[in-house]
Amino acid sequence: MILKLENVRKSYLEPNGEKLPILDVEHFSLGRGEQVVLQGRSGCGKTTLLNCLAGLTTVDEGSITINGHDIVRLPEVSRDRFRALHIGFVFQTFNLLQGFTALENVLLGMTFTGQKPDVSRAETLLDNVGLSHRLTHKPAALSVGEQQRVAVARALSNRPSLLLADEPTANIDPAHQQQVIDLLRDSCRRENIAMLLVTHSPEVSQQFERVETLEQVNRAVAGIAL
Repeated sequence: MILKLENVRKSYLEPNGEKLPILDVEHFSLGRGEQVVLQGRSGCGKTTLLNCLAGLTTVDEGSITINGHDIVRLPEVSRDRFRALHIGFVFQTFNLLQGFTALENVLLGMTFTGQKPDVSRAETLLDNVGLSHRLTHKPAALSVGEQQRVAVARALSNRPSLLLADEPTANIDPAHQQQVIDLLRDSCRRENIAMLLVTHSPEVSQQFERVETLEQVNRAVAGIAL
């Protein structure tokens, strides 16, 4: 298994001082190179789960094991370094730096590992996503679809073992949504990367062999206000 969750719980403190359970996942696992879709209605904890898997948000208890390492036990600095080395994250809002070119955004993703950025790999990744002619363009000069492709290239830059994709087609026009899904799937197959993709789209979900619903995985859903 590349990813294994055991008894993961996360809650937030409400204004009245009571705890609101957000996640209660008894068990969830993902094999190396496996591609899985995670579905769930709004408010059932999908983004919170991805943020916990990436180590961006801490959990209250339980274990999240990635590549044999329980990231819950890692201090923040070590968790950030681990994420840079092992996890790629495609954000719904892209999170590109507006003052940097497409190439610089990908190279920047490499700097968090503490190693020298690999310009050749960054250029190859952008070529793979069809942006070899846009290397020097900043996000404002790119279409929404092109920005998403830069985000995909950045997420793959450090050869992660696990790719997390949070609604990667949510801000893409329907004509280009399939292009993004094909890009993600083909890239992960090429480098044997496991992918957990969150989506509301049944058109996307039906393309995957394994589809999980967070309402079934997350026992806290019943207590989440929708």
